[in-house]
Amino acid sequence: MLPALPKLTVPESLLLQCQHVLQEYAPSPAPMIRDAERHVPFLFKQLITEATLNRMFAQAIHEGEFDDFEGRTLRLEINGGQPGITLGFWQGRLRIVEDGGEATIRGGWSAFYKLANRKLDPDQLFFQRKLIIEGDTELGLGIKNLLDSLDWRLF
Repeated sequence: MLPALPKLTVPESLLLQCQHVLQEYAPSPAPMIRDAERHVPFLFKQLITEATLNRMFAQAIHEGEFDDFEGRTLRLEINGGQPGITLGFWQGRLRIVEDGGEATIRGGWSAFYKLANRKLDPDQLFFQRKLIIEGDTELGLGIKNLLDSLDWRLF
């Protein structure tokens, strides 16, 4: 019979440091997602994504939060251009379109992750140049401010 191995304990600070290093410097999953995305028909991506986004933002849409963006398009891109998604707002619904947007918000995976999980303030990500707005910057900043004002605990 083998002797029992001692229980290893890792300090929480070391775990947090490792997590930070992985989030910041791990290879981007973009090439793998880009390859998989090529095989999914646009109509299927559109149906799934639109339904999810409209459900997520239903309250904000109902309250008129998106009304200022009627007929406008915004592209969100991972560095390198793909994967990316172009969003529009028409007749009270968020829509996915194949064209480029009037404005583009571009950044790395970790920047979008931090933005979505409220790890960093969006302004910090823009000032640190981890997220970049191109094209109609007024539209990009308006969307950024709208998303920043939403209560993400509801999602």
